[in-house]
Amino acid sequence: MTSFFKGAFLLVAVAFMGECIEFFINMVLANQLGESGLGLYMSILPVIFLVVVLASMELPISISKFVAEKDEKYHRSMLKHVIRFTVYFTLSLIGLSVIILPLIPVFRNYNPYIRGLIVMLIPIISFSSIARGYFMGIQHMGKIAAANFLRKSIQLILLIAVYHYFHFNLEVSIFIAICTIVGSDFIVLLYWIHTFILQSRDIRKRDSVFLSGKTVRKSLMSVSLTTTGMRMFNAFSEAFQPFLIKAALVKAGFTADLANEHFGMLAGVAFTIGFFPAFIAHSLSTVLIPTVSEAYSQRELPKLQKLLQQVMLITIGYGVPAVIIFNVFSEPLTRLFFHTTSAAQYLELLWPFFLFHFFISPMQAILIGIGMVKDVFLHFVWATIVTFLMSYLLGSSPFFQMSGIIIGMNTGALLILLLHYLTICKKIGISLGLRKPANHTF
Repeated sequence: MTSFFKGAFLLVAVAFMGECIEFFINMVLANQLGESGLGLYMSILPVIFLVVVLASMELPISISKFVAEKDEKYHRSMLKHVIRFTVYFTLSLIGLSVIILPLIPVFRNYNPYIRGLIVMLIPIISFSSIARGYFMGIQHMGKIAAANFLRKSIQLILLIAVYHYFHFNLEVSIFIAICTIVGSDFIVLLYWIHTFILQSRDIRKRDSVFLSGKTVRKSLMSVSLTTTGMRMFNAFSEAFQPFLIKAALVKAGFTADLANEHFGMLAGVAFTIGFFPAFIAHSLSTVLIPTVSEAYSQRELPKLQKLLQQVMLITIGYGVPAVIIFNVFSEPLTRLFFHTTSAAQYLELLWPFFLFHFFISPMQAILIGIGMVKDVFLHFVWATIVTFLMSYLLGSSPFFQMSGIIIGMNTGALLILLLHYLTICKKIGISLGLRKPANHTF
């Protein structure tokens, strides 16, 4: 438990600095792109994230789970097979992307070279995922924290430098913003290569047991395929969500440009502020996956029950004060981006959405750690269906408009929180009030 809290504290501390940088990144983008441009930028990001999900194949999760559960003597053989598999997979995905990306209509409104940037991102993400997963598994959280901080700091430096010394039209400005994402991830890949080479010296000194490629692929893919499917579903839904929201607003009486601006305020301002404390949830999740995997493989039920209790208390401890601050200081916070009252209203209405997501992220990590990835996937499917239906039906009403969309988002977040929590309680033998029932076994 001590290593868990040390790793979590380190990730939280560095992630806080990273989120401060992310906050400045979005401020720079808001000032440079304007309301309409920020809406366009936020609309293309989900498509990029979808490609990132495919390129990573969720290897950080599957590798970290394998490393945490298996003895060190199996690690070297596993890594050799993973690297070989990643080479073949990356080449195949690049080939498919070159064929498919030109056919996606969303790119018609953007600089044509953005497709090339996305293709360049594929090998960067694929090979970074191997190192990230391995260091997560051996719980070297300092390296994970350093990589996360490096990526965001490099992106901010590039944005400030380019936008300060050069002036571009809106299309080129969005293209430059995407370039900074690819550039910062490339620097992180160089960091991972250097770190992994140094670590490989220690790996070669240890005794090694040969594993067949089939065994390694089966072990990793049992986790990766399901988690990738889940992340793809989320990425598809997030890529579709901007168009659903804009369509609902247009039906409710907004013009297309006005709908785009309000989506920019929702995603670029309210989400940026509201998800700011989520770095704590993400840091907990990163440490929880290998910790829970190891504890569950050794059938340490009391440790899992205690972990859940502690995670819930930590989340309440920062989540509740955070949403109170958002509501009290909504106007001065949103004025850092745009001088409009709409973004402040959206931030205030979304407080349940943000609070529930602070709980959802670590609970998802616990479920993955105990091998219930399919349950996580199904929970997301049901919650997304409910969210989209309610958002469109209420958002397209002239009476509700954006408020109806936010009601749908809050409802979906509550549903997935309840599904995650009830499933964990049932699996590890704990009551709804976080009390341990007697004589529970796996």
